[in-house]
Amino acid sequence: MIRPAVFLDRDGTIIEDVGFLRDLSQIDLLPWSADAIRRLNDAGLAVVVITNQSGVGRGYYDEAHVQATHAALDTMLNAAGARIERYYYCPHYPESIDPRYRVECDCRKPASGLLRRAAADLGIDVTRSWMVGDWWRDVQAGIGAGTRTILIRSGRSDTHRPAPEDAAQPDAILNNLMEAADWILRSSWR
Repeated sequence: MIRPAVFLDRDGTIIEDVGFLRDLSQIDLLPWSADAIRRLNDAGLAVVVITNQSGVGRGYYDEAHVQATHAALDTMLNAAGARIERYYYCPHYPESIDPRYRVECDCRKPASGLLRRAAADLGIDVTRSWMVGDWWRDVQAGIGAGTRTILIRSGRSDTHRPAPEDAAQPDAILNNLMEAADWILRSSWR
């Protein structure tokens, strides 16, 4: 079955971006996230998280912590009737002292390896899908995978991180995930 999806960045898109989330008590669901994700679920879209987690490669926390964070996030979202189909994360950091994580990979955004892997695993048609995130690297990853893209302003930066030189433009620049969900549901993704 080939179906459309909405790929979501995690920090600054679904939850508050606290830098490196080292403790589960730091998970702060943005106020519109559960409703937006539930609306996407109800429309029949797969919702998949695509996140860089270089804190693993930097030695700030381990992969078990990333998985525990995602389990805690699932609990919060499920309580509000929303569901993430699957989480994909990149633990790599090119300057890591741990050789397992000191690699130039194809999964660290702005590369699109995680989106391509998710599409293959879950039977997703990227040409009918969206990537939503609060960094230009999210837009670049989505474009590289063949999705449409939305850049949102709900992340940490007041200046909203300037675009890289000669950056491809997103399909939309909106304020938050709820506005992105509205945009997607009004589009011709079916």
